[in-house]
Amino acid sequence: MTARIEWHRVTTEWQQRRQERQSRKQEQSRREKRERQRQKRQEQRKEEEGRRSSGTGPGPWLRAGVVVLALAAMVAFGVVLARLTLQPSPASEMLTHANLRPGDSIRAYLGQPAFRDTVKQLGGNILLGVPFGLLLPLVSPRSRGFVKVALLTVATMLLVELVQGALITGRAFDIDDVLLNTTGALLGYALLGRRLGRAVYPRRRQGGSSPAGSGSTG
Repeated sequence: MTARIEWHRVTTEWQQRRQERQSRKQEQSRREKRERQRQKRQEQRKEEEGRRSSGTGPGPWLRAGVVVLALAAMVAFGVVLARLTLQPSPASEMLTHANLRPGDSIRAYLGQPAFRDTVKQLGGNILLGVPFGLLLPLVSPRSRGFVKVALLTVATMLLVELVQGALITGRAFDIDDVLLNTTGALLGYALLGRRLGRAVYPRRRQGGSSPAGSGSTG
């Protein structure tokens, strides 16, 4: 009887030790698994931070494709712009007059009795400038920034207005059209062009941080 009790005790202790070893192995396995997952997450975070800090952006072929498409869109926009602004309008020759005072034409647009005509005049000139804000940052990284977009748009539209006033029948120079076109370009840049430019031409960073005193605000 005593031998049977002793054997039972030994067996019970052995089973307990076996269970404890299995529990320790399982706990160690869980710890190792958690550690591997933690290391994997750290590596992923480091890779993501590395991509952001390096500013690599799209590959050279993709960037070149984007630039080509932007140039093609700019050419198409130029054709549309020429058709809209440089098309002679003999019927309007007696009604048109040059405007060199900012705000005069805008007040005239706002004073029209038909709200639809007001929206057409103001909205049309603003929309005409939006492609500048969208396409210029894609064509060249040097054209990024609100000031640069505004200056390039003003220069282009001033040229168009001068040609209109000097050479096109039924067209006249209007400084307010330049202002409205520039407003549209800045809206397009603020809403989408700025992000597109940063995606295609990300800024290079040194030592994981932006270089101090960067000249571009865009």
